[in-house]
Amino acid sequence: MRNVCVYCGSSAGSEPYFIEAARALGRVLAERDLGLVYGGAGIGMMGAVADEVLRHGGRVIGVIPESLMQNEVAHSDLTELHVTAGMHERKTLMESHSDVFIALPGGLGTLEELFEVLTWAQLGFHNKPCGVLNVAGYFDQLLGFLDQCVASGFIRQGHRDMLQVADSPENLLERFATWQRPELGRWWEERERKTIKI
Repeated sequence: MRNVCVYCGSSAGSEPYFIEAARALGRVLAERDLGLVYGGAGIGMMGAVADEVLRHGGRVIGVIPESLMQNEVAHSDLTELHVTAGMHERKTLMESHSDVFIALPGGLGTLEELFEVLTWAQLGFHNKPCGVLNVAGYFDQLLGFLDQCVASGFIRQGHRDMLQVADSPENLLERFATWQRPELGRWWEERERKTIKI
């Protein structure tokens, strides 16, 4: 494991413990000599995690669309800053530079990025672990909804379990160190086996 991709909000959130969690993750990454790959902004949760990595001598790779560069939200002091034509290129480049993926609290963009990279893992497009830092129970209801999806037959339990959950950076990285992608057959093949032919 060399680089950790972090998805998180460009907002600071409503409570101080959100920013504190971003800074704690940044410190742990730098202390373990793990590079940060993130969305390249200098504001909110994104800016907090990047600043903390840099403050402790770590490496930070930012990837940001040109339109956001023009809006002047880009961080000005990163190890590397890649400017992309759009969001799809941004996400692909972030994935290619990363060995694992962590979501901190964030909004629609954070959730979209997390679920896209988790879907890529489900489909076997990559074999990299994905997880959430469940700060103050922020993701509890989302995790409950995923359990409902399993119970309703739309997500297989093995795929649900691919999303690692912890409440501290140290615990999540420890989970990643032993993670193995489940060996599951194609869901449509399983469906065919269960189909009763009349």
